Amino acid sequence: MTSRDHIRNPVEWVGDQVAVGGEAIVRVSRSVGRSAAKVAPPPVRRIAIAELRDVLALGVADFAAYRSDVIVLCVIYPLAGLILAWVTFGYDALPLLFPLASGFALLGPAAAVGLYELSRRREQGADVTWADAFAVLRSPAFGAVLVLGLILLAIFLLWLGTAWVIYQGTLGPEPPASASAFLRDALTTGAGWTMIVVGCGVGFVFAAVVLTISVVSFPMLLDRDPGLVAAVTTSIRAVAANPGPMAVWGLIVTAGLVLGSLPLLLGLVVVMPVLGHATWHLYRRVVAS
Repeated sequence: MTSRDHIRNPVEWVGDQVAVGGEAIVRVSRSVGRSAAKVAPPPVRRIAIAELRDVLALGVADFAAYRSDVIVLCVIYPLAGLILAWVTFGYDALPLLFPLASGFALLGPAAAVGLYELSRRREQGADVTWADAFAVLRSPAFGAVLVLGLILLAIFLLWLGTAWVIYQGTLGPEPPASASAFLRDALTTGAGWTMIVVGCGVGFVFAAVVLTISVVSFPMLLDRDPGLVAAVTTSIRAVAANPGPMAVWGLIVTAGLVLGSLPLLLGLVVVMPVLGHATWHLYRRVVAS
């Protein structure tokens, strides 16, 4: 006999989420294919660099309000990072360890989509738990969110391939004998410094592209579902209207992720939710309602 008060076990809950995800994927073509011409582009505001401090403060406030729930949600980030590091060491891909770690910033906007949803719900005054982060699976914009996330994944993989080519052209093609030998060659040889300088320069370009197309597009899709093209276009317009503040924001995100990587990526449990919540409030400041 069924009951309205039946408490689902974890297997049932996961099954429900998978079913919801399957239904959401059916909506991909409608969400992505919505014509940008049918949606009036929202006005984009100019903000001052000083306002980023307020954005971060609001992100910290959201994190403090749901600290235990968000930590449970975000513990996956350091675990995923440690697994990637283990795989890197295990398959003689040590030169890709830094590109993997630094490239996390390229996936960050997609990885934080559940945090945007929590901030959105808190803004509306709703009761929020970590499970509400999965409400994005039921969002009308889930298709566009999914496709944009896949675009960021493709950029991330392209970055890894580029980083490997840079290594092959400098310290390669032979794999390093050990971690200490790799560090010694990278820091004490001309080829090593060439790898570092070129890699950082190319990585900056990848990061700038991701920031430009995603800084407000993910929150905007959850907030008003304008379609993928309109959301990305608005993000580009937002960056073009605020080059200074957006550049500083990119530096803040980079510095936060570097600090969050110490020790053993455990700091990401705090850094990721703060930056994720703050990104929602940055969207609110830049894109008019």
